[in-house]
Amino acid sequence: MHSTDELLAAAARLFADGGARALTMTAVAKDVGAPNGSIYHRFRDRSALLAALWLRTSQGFQRGYLDVLREPPTPAGAVSAAVWTVEWCRTHLPEAIVLFAGVRAFEPDAWSDTARAELAGGDDALRRAMKAIVRQLAAQTEVPSDQIAFVMLDLPLAVVRRHLQAGEPPPKRATELVRGLAGRVLSAQPGPVAGKRTADR
Repeated sequence: MHSTDELLAAAARLFADGGARALTMTAVAKDVGAPNGSIYHRFRDRSALLAALWLRTSQGFQRGYLDVLREPPTPAGAVSAAVWTVEWCRTHLPEAIVLFAGVRAFEPDAWSDTARAELAGGDDALRRAMKAIVRQLAAQTEVPSDQIAFVMLDLPLAVVRRHLQAGEPPPKRATELVRGLAGRVLSAQPGPVAGKRTADR
């Protein structure tokens, strides 16, 4: 009996190789050498498979990303999280291509109410977490919040985008590029302590 993780790993590979059209119940069964019935035992239909693939991939990425940041967040941790994103894309290429495609590629309108609620809840929790992290980092440094958010979220995506579009892992130099740029932005000295006059600095 193949595990759910094995089936979803196969689904990620199929999506990475051929897009959503290649991701069918029969194709997953064939990829892992399982009878079709075993796939339907795990997933009610293709929509359930698509939902499970997106949720498993996005939640796994989010957990890893937040683990790197830890508490309380620091500028060094933010740089590490940006670098980790590139490294994750290198070592989890099929899953990275899944995430890069975006949730709309997985037809969320056809998901069950439970799956859509899980999606909305996860997205909301991540937004709240990132907002709090950016706010704390802005309080520690002289870096504006929008620049911190860019370094943590948009910069890694911009660096890996063309590689994922080509279906290839980002090269090592992509990691160093993100490390260098993120480090420059987040290397500002701490700003004035709240409640103290500028002259006291």
